[in-house]
Amino acid sequence: MSGHSKWSTIKRKKEKIDGARAKVFTKIGREIAVAVREGGPDPAGNSKLKDVIAKAKANNVPNDNIERIIKKAAGEGDNTNYEEIIYEGYGPCGVAVVVKALTDNRNRTAGDVRHYFDKFGGNMGTSGCVMFMFDYYGVIIIEREGVDEDKLMEDAIECGAIDFITDEEEIFEVRTDANDLGAVTSALEEKGYKFVSSETAYIPQTYTRIEDQDNMKGMSKMLDMFDDNDDIQDVWHNWENEDEYDG
Repeated sequence: MSGHSKWSTIKRKKEKIDGARAKVFTKIGREIAVAVREGGPDPAGNSKLKDVIAKAKANNVPNDNIERIIKKAAGEGDNTNYEEIIYEGYGPCGVAVVVKALTDNRNRTAGDVRHYFDKFGGNMGTSGCVMFMFDYYGVIIIEREGVDEDKLMEDAIECGAIDFITDEEEIFEVRTDANDLGAVTSALEEKGYKFVSSETAYIPQTYTRIEDQDNMKGMSKMLDMFDDNDDIQDVWHNWENEDEYDG
């Protein structure tokens, strides 16, 4: 049984998003553009685009922005080609880290990623070195306040979810097959649910603790550097006690 999306990690990502809205729009814009170029501009026939649109809406990207990016990627703008690359490595104390990038210059991005790992006490590994520790799912996060747990569970299963996680005090986590994320998100949205986030994610099967503040600081700084890089879309890790860092 895999782990769950720790609320401390989700809150950290949400706070970064709230504090850097323009950067988030840029990153999600890249994902939309890549999805359009790979599968066309119609989300009804492009499940990847449907999923990214759901992620964009959960991050409060305006519909006008989404439509403009789709039109641009479909041929009404520049032809920058972004490549999706997954990097794997270890942070301080052996914390497993998976990094997803969309880049138009793989040498630049690989150099940046390797630098961030090295700078803060980790190391970038080879493909597959940590991926076996994670499972890939669609993950929908809904705040508990005002939501009936039994009704949400019933609705989620009816809409196609494969699991319902209640480990955290502040949120519910609805788990889907990665390919079904957009469909389940849309179905729950039609039932009136609001989301903290809706996106595919690598969920760790086990977690690693960091015991001292210096290594915690290094891990936190590493994550900040990844977040601040426009080429890097998402970062997943199995740092268990992230919420204990007081830096």
